[in-house]
Amino acid sequence: MRKNPNDNSLPPSHPSAPQTDPASASESLNSNAISSRLEDNLRRIEDYFANCKDLKISPWGYGPKLEQTAFSVYFETLIKPDHKNYLKQTLQNLVAHEIGPATTITVDILIDFFENDGVSSSSAELMEDMDQAVKRILDGEVVIFFNGWNKAIGYVALDVEQRQASEPITEPAVQGPHVSFIESLDRNIGVIRSLLKSPKLKFEFFTAGQQSQRKVSYGYLDGTVNPDTLSDFKHRMAKIDKEEILEVSYLEEWIGDSRYSPFPQVRYTERPDTAITALLDGKIIAMVNGSPSILICPGNFVEFFMTSEDYYYRTIFSSLIRLIRVAAFIIALMLPSTYIALSTFHSELIPTVLLLAILNTREGIPFPAVIEALIMEFFFELLREAGIRLPRPIGSAVSIVGALVIGQAAIQSQISSPVMVIVVALTGIASFALPQYNMAIAIRILRFPLMIIAATFGGLGIMVSFILIYLHLATLTSLGQPYLSSIAPLDINRLRDAIIVLPQRVLLHSPRNRHLHKKASEGKKVP
Repeated sequence: MRKNPNDNSLPPSHPSAPQTDPASASESLNSNAISSRLEDNLRRIEDYFANCKDLKISPWGYGPKLEQTAFSVYFETLIKPDHKNYLKQTLQNLVAHEIGPATTITVDILIDFFENDGVSSSSAELMEDMDQAVKRILDGEVVIFFNGWNKAIGYVALDVEQRQASEPITEPAVQGPHVSFIESLDRNIGVIRSLLKSPKLKFEFFTAGQQSQRKVSYGYLDGTVNPDTLSDFKHRMAKIDKEEILEVSYLEEWIGDSRYSPFPQVRYTERPDTAITALLDGKIIAMVNGSPSILICPGNFVEFFMTSEDYYYRTIFSSLIRLIRVAAFIIALMLPSTYIALSTFHSELIPTVLLLAILNTREGIPFPAVIEALIMEFFFELLREAGIRLPRPIGSAVSIVGALVIGQAAIQSQISSPVMVIVVALTGIASFALPQYNMAIAIRILRFPLMIIAATFGGLGIMVSFILIYLHLATLTSLGQPYLSSIAPLDINRLRDAIIVLPQRVLLHSPRNRHLHKKASEGKKVP
């Protein structure tokens, strides 16, 4: 068996090519099934992939006097550069010896063997549909077509460059596993399965997008996840099969119940231990091939203040850190508006010495407190975005130096007071203390209208705004589950891992949601 000397094309007049009339050939081309005429299949492949210069079509000859013809087709940019001779691997099943020649094989022998005995290689499969063959080629397979056979054989040969697993970028760890997910969906699922070895761990797959053909998967722990939540999730996923999904965050709009709420209704993680903890808590995880992040749903307000490291420290320290995060949330949301309300409407609530100090620093400032705050917040947000978008070696330097220079220049030019610079800086630092970036974005969105309300209505406006925010959180749901389910309605069992972290022996015996959805026949209750 060797390559046909005629490398450029397979002539239709080849002796082994069955002769058919033009009407029959036209029907074969219009049909979606693979044709038994090799030249028809070649023409259809060339039409499908017109102007694809990285597509390789290799004609072959085999059998007595190399009269039997075939061709293999693949993208050289997708498969291994030292790929095997897959035609030889295919015909090797039919020879008597492992290294025997394939000069006696005919297409009838080939059809009889593979249609009755199947493909011996685990990486190969038979295809009857041309669309299926095209998809396999795009997936990085080598597909072989044979003259006289209306089926094709595909071999997995994908070899796209992937980065090695490294430390999580968005969730750096001081203690615990220092490994993150990568852009390969199969590798990510393999990591989860290697750490959570349970037959109840289920993964389901579907392909989204007519052009991108992006592979999407979601996983859950059977018996732990809420059946109603899982059913609702599957119903929503069924609506996006035709959408062009390029990254896992594209799924958030279909999963969330409120598209216009500033508060995130799903979480993201790059850490396997966080994903496994979510599965044990009855959550659903969603992944997209090409994205290193994993989406966790349904979202819960308290969970946005948690990290996987909370369970690697002692209870006292973990509880203290969570309380600090809650305080950071309140500071980032309310500090600028509170300062504006106090300095503008309620100066009698400020101690006299502090009030005199504030008035002394504001002497000569041409703007009211609200304009001063809006200007400084705008500068801070500008520096934050510049630090993120700039190349990493200079991004942090520019943001730090820029903040110092702009802050000092604003004070000396009497555009802003030192107290306002401190307020804005504390607000920014507090927003950085939140583990989930999407929750910090929600605070950044709400902070500006709160400052305007505080400048207009004072403390009364802040209180009304706070009540409205709480009412919104109380009515918000994620996949039908209440957003404040850990704290409202009040349930002592749920509070064991909310703001205060109980000892590990209690959490490991009964994590927060482990037994909430077990069958009533088991008769088990959360201790």
